[in-house]
Order: sequence, then structure tokens, then C-alpha cells
Amino acid sequence: MWNILRADTRGRGDYGWLKTRYTFSFADWYSPSRLGFGPLRVINDDVVAPNMGFGQHPHQDMEIISYVISGALEHRDSMGYGSVIRHGEVQYMSAGTGVLHSEYNASDSEPVHLLQIWIQPAVRGQKPRYGQLKWDDGSADNRFRLVASGQPEGDAMVIRQDARLYIGRIRGGAEVVYPGPVGRSTFVHVATGAVTLDGFALTAGDSASSTGLGHVTVAAKTDAQVLVFDLG
Repeated sequence: MWNILRADTRGRGDYGWLKTRYTFSFADWYSPSRLGFGPLRVINDDVVAPNMGFGQHPHQDMEIISYVISGALEHRDSMGYGSVIRHGEVQYMSAGTGVLHSEYNASDSEPVHLLQIWIQPAVRGQKPRYGQLKWDDGSADNRFRLVASGQPEGDAMVIRQDARLYIGRIRGGAEVVYPGPVGRSTFVHVATGAVTLDGFALTAGDSASSTGLGHVTVAAKTDAQVLVFDLG
């Protein structure tokens, strides 16, 4: 059975330059029923104003994935990596023993809309590392494309947790099935569009969680981008 988390029940932050919604407890917003799901700890839905962003700040022992919905995000870190991540790309940073990084809107005129995803690592105190992957190359059209995994699988980024992250770009009218193994936990987040998940209607910002269900059937009412987390 699915537990549905509606977009309008998320926490909210408005800092002028940053407007954000919290799927799980974060910053000043606390909900005892929203402390995460398994090792999944954060899904922040951020909109950052032009020429603004997060100044250099530290992280430690967290697997951090940035998913750009629209716009361009400039990243710099103490490991020496610097790049601009655009829609269709996913960035991964394992903070490990500690890393400093900054994230800015790389545009002078357009906001950047992104999901910040944090997953607890299975092992702490590891060396920090970085990865980046382009998924919007047709490989996620009307299917779920693996972008991150706890084991080496194809070109997916390897993260430090028994977890897989899939992204699907589902065209309106199409139906996609993720044949997840029974006994694992599943978390689905709708980034854009409107879908039905095993018959439940979901729109952008909605999420759903299930333990032990296995397969996932997503039918798109409109063009949609959907994230599926397969968690051990």
C-alpha cells in the first residue's frame, strides 16, 4: 500500500532569493512524522533567484544529489571540482570526512529550479568524491533510467548506500512499470507533471512511499518527470 505525501503538506521556506519546500523535516521546519524514509533524509524543492545561491558551506557524511529541473546551477567545492549543471543532468557529491561547496544560479535573468536530495551513507568517514551524469539523452524516455546505485551498474554514479535512484521522463498517455524486487522500500517523487501511481493521482511535488510492495506502475496524464528510489 502507498503512503501519499501531498505537495501542500510540505514545509515551506521563503528567504527572498530562495523559495523552498521540504518533503522531510529540515532547517526550522520539523514534523515528527517526516524524519525521512529509510536512508533517504532530504528532498528539498528549491527555486533560486538569478545571480544568487548558497555560499561556501560544509557537509560531512552525507550522499548529496542535485537534480536540476530547469535553469543552470554553478557548483564549486574544496575537492577542486567546478561545473555548471543544467536540466537533464544529475550531480553527486559524497561529503565523507568533510567537504566545502557552494551552489549558485548561473543565470543573470532566469531562476534555477532543483531538487536537493540527501541520503545517509552506509559507512561514515570515507574520502569525499564527486560525480556528474547526463540522463536526458533519450535513455529515460518512457522508461526509468538508473542514475545512481550502491553498486557499479552501467554508467550510473556509484553512491555509498544500498539504494538506487531512477529518473523517468514519461510522455502524456504513456505507462511505465518499474519491476522493483519485493521486500525493498520504494519512494516515488513527482518532479513535474501529473501521473497516476498504481491508481493514485499525483502532481508535481507529491510523493509516495511503500515498504515491500515491489513493482511500480506510473501512467502519465501529462508529460512528467518522476524519480523512483529503490531502498534496501
